[in-house]
Amino acid sequence: MFSSRFPRDFRPNRLTRAVAAKRSEGVAILDLTESNPTHAGFAYPPEIVGAFSDERLLRYDPSPAGLIEAREAVAHYYARRGHRVEPGRILLTASTSEAYAYLFKLLTDPGDQILAPRPSYPLFELLAAMESVEVRSYPLVRHGQWAIDFDALAAAVTGRTRAIILVNPNNPTGSFLKRDEWERLARLCAEHRLALISDEVFSDYAFGPDRERVSTVAAAEECLAFALGGLSKAAGLPQMKLGWIVVAGPDAERGPAWERLEWIADTYLSVGTPVQRAAAALLAAGETVQQQIRERTAGNLECARQALAGSCGTLLSVEGGWYIVIQVPRVRTEEEWTLELLDQCQVLVQPGFFYDFESEAFLVASLLTEPGVFRDGAVRLARFLGIPGVE
Repeated sequence: MFSSRFPRDFRPNRLTRAVAAKRSEGVAILDLTESNPTHAGFAYPPEIVGAFSDERLLRYDPSPAGLIEAREAVAHYYARRGHRVEPGRILLTASTSEAYAYLFKLLTDPGDQILAPRPSYPLFELLAAMESVEVRSYPLVRHGQWAIDFDALAAAVTGRTRAIILVNPNNPTGSFLKRDEWERLARLCAEHRLALISDEVFSDYAFGPDRERVSTVAAAEECLAFALGGLSKAAGLPQMKLGWIVVAGPDAERGPAWERLEWIADTYLSVGTPVQRAAAALLAAGETVQQQIRERTAGNLECARQALAGSCGTLLSVEGGWYIVIQVPRVRTEEEWTLELLDQCQVLVQPGFFYDFESEAFLVASLLTEPGVFRDGAVRLARFLGIPGVE
């Protein structure tokens, strides 16, 4: 009766069940997985609410690519970061997830393949399955810092490959694309006529400058490329449901891609008028929220470094984003690590296999967590790792 696109098993995993059991017993859990900025204790400026007082939001004037004033607001967002992006290359969506769905519709037929990084956020396979598309992975390798394994990436390309997904910076490794990587990636895409989908939602959250960093492919000319962003991370407003696609690349490919994307968007017309009318004010007010997030993540990162220093848990290098990865001894499976941390210390972290790490054992924590909770959780984690003298 139902489509085969759905997972075979809808039952929650062991960690989810264990968390639910703890909470049903009234146990206070130190949740180091919080990734929702609206639950993280930030102060949102009143201008955000005031942005919805415009009477024009009561009028519906459907525009497939999005209202021009909203696209101009996104263009201004890029301009403030030193990137020139014309509004005519910006197409609005209701979310980054919808942007992926549009791009899979644009680029693939059922049975085609998309290449996605490993480790990375566990969403691509679900979104691709909804479009009857197969996801194949290419590895990121770590030699002090994370980098693309280009030999493995090239070997993963088949006659059915249509696009490569890049997450920049990666979630959860926090690694940015470098200039030499970009040159090789663009050349590979051009040679095989592959599109590049660059998920740049965390690009505003770097922990320091790096001249070799490529923060966006919005100005790409070497190959057909799509840069994705949205209010969820850019302004800490996931509830506002506004994302975007910047279309880049050679004119001969960009024009037909835009024409078809606009046709897809016209079929759904999913982006609400109120958020489009408010986009400029929301992006401007979001700068305040961004600053709070930067201060929070930097402070928690330093806290983690201090708590874990000298322990058997290694905090891996991170360049940006909201997450950290902790490598722990392979004396337990990742599932056992997380379940025992929860049971014995009431600390919740995520196992690396949630993000498709190629090997064990890694734990993932969110730097968005409120500082007091994060500090207490980091101290308990340090104690669990057997560090003498930790108070």
